[in-house]
Amino acid sequence: MAHIQLKNITKKFGAHTALKGLDLEIQDGEFFVLLGQTGAGKTTTLRLISGLETPTEGDILIDGVDVGPWGAAERDVALVLQQYSLYPRYTVRENLEFPLKAKIRRLERAEIDERVNRVAKTLRIEHLLDRKTDRLSGGEMQRVSIGRAIVRKPRVFLMDEPLSALDAKLREALRTELKNLQVNLGATFLFVTHDQIEAMSMGDKIGVLNEGHLVQVGTPNEIYNNPLNTFVARSVGSPPMNLIEGELRSGKAVMTQKNFELPFTGATGTSAAEGDRPLVFGIRPEDLHLEAGAPVEAKVHDVENHGVEKILTLRVGDIMLRATVPARTDVALEDAVRFAWNPNKVVLFDRASGVSLRHAG
Repeated sequence: MAHIQLKNITKKFGAHTALKGLDLEIQDGEFFVLLGQTGAGKTTTLRLISGLETPTEGDILIDGVDVGPWGAAERDVALVLQQYSLYPRYTVRENLEFPLKAKIRRLERAEIDERVNRVAKTLRIEHLLDRKTDRLSGGEMQRVSIGRAIVRKPRVFLMDEPLSALDAKLREALRTELKNLQVNLGATFLFVTHDQIEAMSMGDKIGVLNEGHLVQVGTPNEIYNNPLNTFVARSVGSPPMNLIEGELRSGKAVMTQKNFELPFTGATGTSAAEGDRPLVFGIRPEDLHLEAGAPVEAKVHDVENHGVEKILTLRVGDIMLRATVPARTDVALEDAVRFAWNPNKVVLFDRASGVSLRHAG
């Protein structure tokens, strides 16, 4: 397949700078997810790699070769979009065959049939081969769209939010199928999304993009448990990490918005944080625990029942905290509860810069 490198990429559209000094590396056979909100620069990155846009500055390498002068067709990448790029008057079979009939490929009829049938079996659309695509559901059309990419056997798959137009249940099913497909093909995938659940469940690596800057790259576990800054902490996790302003005094986390304390011992960055330094304490909802006799009292502001668990919103003065608790937990709105946290799971951020003290310096 392909190893991709973007070196110091800047892309400007008039006065607007979409990407600024972007360095990105995607290993051969890796499922890389680029996560960011609308306007972060995700689609621009895809279009640069595919050859549909030219960088203002910087180099794009595929397998170590600078492909800057190459057109889109020469790069041999497949782009799958949110909008299904299908011919509505063609059957599914004709849509899958279409990219194989280009003069540059010169494939024999038997080879075309073999590829189409194999892809149809992989994506479970064999029963649709003779149906016109304007008679397909959204999920079926997206499968065909993905099939048109696979059938070409490209070096790289580029996917621009291909699941975002689908309903939740189908999106979940296709996430699993796409990941299995990538593993079975051994292919290099670059998948862009604003959905952090897609990123966490599919990516071997995640790159968090914010306003044209690549903020952090890591495995889902690294991004989730060791976010570089408060932006990444808020971007990954559902519900997101709780972020509470405070200071560290004599082994206790003292919250400045509301004068309550929680014990704090031994986490990375403790020595740098002592001495009334303004901090932000980050704690995941699953690391807050309701316990009788725990140090802090809160009121239950909201209860979301998710079947296997409940997500509580706890109110302490003006501070709102999210806690994930077992479904059997019996609580109601405005109940008074007491909670503690797991001090070993707390992430310390510098309040001024937002950077984690684990990453600072």
